[in-house]
Order: sequence, then C-alpha cells, then structure tokens
Amino acid sequence: MRKNTPEYERALDAVVDILRERARAGAAPLSYGDLSAELAGRRHQVPAHDGPMPYLLEDASARESPDGSLPLLSALVVLRETGRLSAGFFKLARRAPYRRSGDDTELWIAEITQLAGHFAAR
Repeated sequence: MRKNTPEYERALDAVVDILRERARAGAAPLSYGDLSAELAGRRHQVPAHDGPMPYLLEDASARESPDGSLPLLSALVVLRETGRLSAGFFKLARRAPYRRSGDDTELWIAEITQLAGHFAAR
C-alpha cells in the first residue's frame, strides 16, 4: 500500500474512524497490534510495525488537526511492550504545525486529556 492511492486513503479513513471512536470512548490507548487487527477487521491489511502504519498515524493526526490546534489522534497508539508511545509520535508532536513542548510524559498526558475532552464535547 502506497500513499496517495485509493487503497491508502480508505485505510486512512478507517484509522481516523477507529481513533475517533477510541477518543469518544474515553481516549484509552491501544497498541499498534490492536490497531492493525481492527484495520484487518475492516478489510485493510496494515502490519503493526512495518509498511504504511507510521504514515497513516501521522496523516490521521494531520487530517484531524491540519493547523496543529487540536489534539493528535496518534497519541492513542502505543507500543504493546512498554505501553508508551513510539519516538515517532514525539518527533511529530514537536515539529510544525504542532510544536508541543514539555517532557514526553507530560506531553502525552496532555494530548490524551485533550483528546478525551475534545471528543466528549462533540
């Protein structure tokens, strides 16, 4: 699956839907493997740690918050082994247009809290 193809766009739509549903339900994190399994259930074969997954997560955050003002959906996806975000999330969160600051744990807690609040208000 490659970016900017209909297959990628359908998988991206599914990622956004899954993460929005998760945020509405209280913003409990899920693992890459769990996200991959949910995508497979929706007929999108996306390996948990290879291929397009990091791009899909980045694009899901960008779609939800193109100007950086809203919380990042990808804050909900964690490594199963550690229960924490990957380094890629923090790189994304600290660059333009997001420019999040603080240590990793504070940043993550703030994003999860904002996600839960943002989607509870909808």
